[in-house]
Amino acid sequence: MTMAELSSNWKKLQAKLKSEGSASPTPKRKAEEAEPSTAKKRKITRAPVPKAKVQFDSKTKSKSQKAGKTMGAVHSSKIADGPSYGPTPSLALWAEDNDVSAEALAEAYGLGLKGNSMMKSVDKDKVNHGLTEGIDIGKYIAIDCEMVGVGPGAHESSLARVSIVDFHGRQIYDSYVKQRERVTDWRTKWSGVSIKEMRFARDFEEVQRTVAELMKDRIVVGHDIKHDLDALKLSHPIRDIRDTARHQAFKKLGNSRKPALRNLARELLNLEIQEGAHSSVEDARVTMLLFRKHKSAFDVDHANRYAPKPVTGGGKGKKGKKKG
Repeated sequence: MTMAELSSNWKKLQAKLKSEGSASPTPKRKAEEAEPSTAKKRKITRAPVPKAKVQFDSKTKSKSQKAGKTMGAVHSSKIADGPSYGPTPSLALWAEDNDVSAEALAEAYGLGLKGNSMMKSVDKDKVNHGLTEGIDIGKYIAIDCEMVGVGPGAHESSLARVSIVDFHGRQIYDSYVKQRERVTDWRTKWSGVSIKEMRFARDFEEVQRTVAELMKDRIVVGHDIKHDLDALKLSHPIRDIRDTARHQAFKKLGNSRKPALRNLARELLNLEIQEGAHSSVEDARVTMLLFRKHKSAFDVDHANRYAPKPVTGGGKGKKGKKKG
């Protein structure tokens, strides 16, 4: 190789090394971009608090919100076939911060109890406890009463116990009721009431007043509820009542015009109730569970019954006299 050729190759090598040396360290930068800072990682992986996916109607806001007060803790739940048993913590916090009722949250997101787990609440029942404090009751309640026999032959019924649960099956009210007439048959085998319970019973007027306040502006669920209202000497708007004894879809499960609650519980909930003395709290809870599992059918039936009638163009006018 001549000296000229060696010099030429050397210059080419120098130029190549110079160009590579001045180039930016691309691989290093890529590595840096692939490894964000710890703070950035946390920001990326943190689950955002969910926003409302459903526009809640203003009617779902509690009375306390209208008065400028905040609600207490949000409780779950509506029965659902999905795997969810309750709202996620972030969703519950969002609902609490925005004063969304538990009932509205359950209906909007389809969250809730699975199967018949609502019946587990029986362990927390407090007999004759009166009004349970600190619960956001919501729009729906279920009521059941126990009766004793009065008068000749014990053919007339007298109110002896009242129980009320909320939409979630929680005990809202339970009280024995003092008798104003001589009881001729305590019906203990069925009512679960005897003379010893009357020692701690409340006056009829007190019970009636409390129940009336709980029913006010709410949907009342019951089984053959007319008898309970008659015993309480109370009335309630018919359009705000949901009666499981009169629901058309349930009637085929009874041997008579009105299916028995225990038959509905067995056929529709796979539950055995009233095997011994009745518990009005349990019966109210079963009634609410029946309503909740078939709420869409109740809603359709109610809408068909009370849907506003279409406005017609008016009646035929009177024919005027023909002018001669």
